Amino acid sequence: MWNGSRHKSVTTPGVGCSRTDKTRPWALTPHQVLLCRYAVSIGYWHDPYIEHLVRLSKERKAPEINRGYFARVQGVSQLTKAFLRKTECHCQILNLGAGMDTTFWKLKDEDLLPSKYFEVDFPMIVTRKLHNIKNKPALAKPIVELHSEDTLAMNGHILDSKRYAVIGADLRDLPELEEKLKKCNMNTQLPTLLITECVLIYMTPEQSANLIKWAAKTFETAMFINYEQVNMDDRFGQIMIENLWRRQCHLAGVETCKSLESQRERLLANGWETASVLDMMELYSRLPRAEVSRIESLEFLDEMELLEQLMRHYCLCWATRGGQELGLKEITC
Repeated sequence: MWNGSRHKSVTTPGVGCSRTDKTRPWALTPHQVLLCRYAVSIGYWHDPYIEHLVRLSKERKAPEINRGYFARVQGVSQLTKAFLRKTECHCQILNLGAGMDTTFWKLKDEDLLPSKYFEVDFPMIVTRKLHNIKNKPALAKPIVELHSEDTLAMNGHILDSKRYAVIGADLRDLPELEEKLKKCNMNTQLPTLLITECVLIYMTPEQSANLIKWAAKTFETAMFINYEQVNMDDRFGQIMIENLWRRQCHLAGVETCKSLESQRERLLANGWETASVLDMMELYSRLPRAEVSRIESLEFLDEMELLEQLMRHYCLCWATRGGQELGLKEITC
């Protein structure tokens, strides 16, 4: 079937860097997925697939980090599902810098799969993910069930099936990226959702602008979701940057993360017709109260101020292009 305020203790949810490979422009190490795995293990949200991609760390994660990750997952999920419902799933999703993300499997369980779901990441990350898919029936079976051919194209850096593709590529090399996506039957005429989470900040401003512009030019009807740092010019933001530098994380694109307005303007300046942005504290305040009460009961948080500071330094942005007949401009958190 398979072929080939406590400033000294400031932490940064959703960020992880390699200590050895300085050529890698964004956070694609297991750090993010370890945070996700831990939060799932204590009940912040349901994800029966993450355990097949990463082992549970014995290290306890700070409650403010878990709540921040919860808000991130909820916000991206809300926007993604709104797009799928507006398009009646006649669309495609490109998750850029996907890492060990499990959205494909969760959407299948909810009968919300797009026409095709693409993931892109560095080849070394893709190799690890494909190894897990190949050897974990819980991951492989849903892909095979949706595939109509006798064989499934798979090698060390690519998996291409009817509804799901995983591609090893560098997001800075746009000609290569587009070529590989088209080989996996990316359809530029379909409404397309592009997702980046803690990715663009590891590119130079020029590189991230080129990616955003490429997305706007390539797809006639599209939506772009970006989760990223913000307000990095203030003292708390500077301490976050210093902590990341000590972990050998170079934030090449930090100047684009100065404010909510700079995040919004970057999207508008690179071909998108509408753009909205919320810091994560504002988004957290908009989540269903019953669900927030449930997750807040999971762990005691003694310093609400630290949570608020962290959440004010991350944001969720979304932009649209075309799709007036679908009502894409109406999508919000």
